[in-house]
Amino acid sequence: MQPEPSDKSFWWHVADRIGATASFLCAIHCAALPFVLAILPLVGLEFLASHAFERGFVMFASALALFSLGRGYRRHHVPQPLTFALPGLTLLLLGVTLAEGYSIVLHSVLVTIGGLLLAFSHFLNLRADRLSGHIHGPTCVH
Repeated sequence: MQPEPSDKSFWWHVADRIGATASFLCAIHCAALPFVLAILPLVGLEFLASHAFERGFVMFASALALFSLGRGYRRHHVPQPLTFALPGLTLLLLGVTLAEGYSIVLHSVLVTIGGLLLAFSHFLNLRADRLSGHIHGPTCVH
């Protein structure tokens, strides 16, 4: 049964997809930032290099991950997405807090790996939900 847009599970799938995309974009942003830092002001995108933007993006991705992955676990009871999300969130938060005072390389490595782990956990969550065999329909209680 294809989920209808009014179905709550449909919106959780959308949240997971947005979370995966946001986490992946965050990882790309963090990996590329040291190499393109000098180019951003030339093309009018210097705000992407600010710590405030990065912190805001990480907080958004973290909140979305906690909500969508927590909801996914309650639906399919597969812990694997959380086993990748928790270290990913930890690395992201360490990268935008403690590691900012150290080298740009340490900061970039932490947030890049954290973002990739978080994106992977969203993909695992979507896969676990799809493979759980649960059909969301009019009689669904989730």
